[in-house]
Amino acid sequence: MIKKVRDAVRAGAQGMALALTALIGSVLLFSLTLVSIVLVAIGVGVFTTPPLLTLVRAHANRRRLLAAQWSGVRIPVRYRPLPRHPRKGITGMVERCSLMLRDPATWRDIQWLATDMTAGAVVALLAPCLILEGVFGLLLAAGLWKPIVLADGAYWYTFLRVDSADTAGPAALLGLAWLVVALHVNPLLVRAHFRVAGAVLMPGRQEELEHRIDRLTETRHDALDSSAAELRRIERDLHDGAQARLVAVGMSLGTVEALIEKDPARAKELIAKARESSAEALTELRDLVRGIHPPVLAERGLGDAVKALALRLPVPTEVDVELPGRADAPVESAAYFAVSESLTNAVKHSGADRVWVDMSYAEGALRVSVTDNGRGGAAIGSGSGLSGVERRLGTFDGVLAVSSPAGGPTMVTMEIPCALS
Repeated sequence: MIKKVRDAVRAGAQGMALALTALIGSVLLFSLTLVSIVLVAIGVGVFTTPPLLTLVRAHANRRRLLAAQWSGVRIPVRYRPLPRHPRKGITGMVERCSLMLRDPATWRDIQWLATDMTAGAVVALLAPCLILEGVFGLLLAAGLWKPIVLADGAYWYTFLRVDSADTAGPAALLGLAWLVVALHVNPLLVRAHFRVAGAVLMPGRQEELEHRIDRLTETRHDALDSSAAELRRIERDLHDGAQARLVAVGMSLGTVEALIEKDPARAKELIAKARESSAEALTELRDLVRGIHPPVLAERGLGDAVKALALRLPVPTEVDVELPGRADAPVESAAYFAVSESLTNAVKHSGADRVWVDMSYAEGALRVSVTDNGRGGAAIGSGSGLSGVERRLGTFDGVLAVSSPAGGPTMVTMEIPCALS
């Protein structure tokens, strides 16, 4: 019961925040964007439209993030990529404006602004209104009806006429009824608000198929490049490590053959060195195999493999695993090395003194989050290794999300569609 009350109050506060954001932010951006697009015809809008559409995208992406965090509603992002190295000057502004206006996602964002400031705001506002209306009914019965009636005469509370203590009593019962309704529907109202946003922002089927084809083409090339790079790494490690040591062992044994009768003491020293070199070569081979596919991953699964990985870290790491089964070996391998890279980033770059890893499976997807209490500032494509993680997950149609504000904390979330056995 306490949890229901807490959830209802939280949903009421969330609804109020969403309504205010819609009635202020969405209205302002919608008005400015429409005016700016109209002014494109006379040239002024070419300079004002791209910055405004960038703000609109940030506003929509913030709503997508809140949808996932508050209600578990996932709204995909399908903006067409802009040039990484845009032209400078007026030509670059014209090109950027043209590309953004030709993107179907831009017009979905504008349509969403109109929906958000009307239907979205109304649905979100219902959550706090139910609580406020219920509390107001209790306040009426507690004596608030007197100054109201003295000032304005009889007062209509919903459908009840309140003009005396006797008529204020039923208002309290109605207020309790509103609070009971809020207890059960407030979280649903917040979720409905995000569903309305998702219905407008969700890309069409044809656009989704085009995006998937482009993504599969890109991830296929990335997979081929990654495989080639991995083969080169293995070859280099074998050549520079284990192979060199084994060659040295062979040379030492050849010298032993020549000295076994002439200088037995020297031959024993060389045999001892050969034994050490063979042990080191074996260790390097084991490390190499572990880097390709850790034995613990094959034997005990992803959860235990990540726990074993965490034990070797210099930073205290908590691992929480809730997996009802095991995924296919390629998926487990991709997830393992993605987590390994994320943990390496946390240890090397974040300055964190604590790391948390959470693994779960829901709605047909393996979800892993790596959180640290470091300084923050991590981003995909910033040279932190997260771009490689994104490419690795993309091979399996997985996604990577990073939340890392300045000052921390940093949360790296990975999701891979798969089935468990």
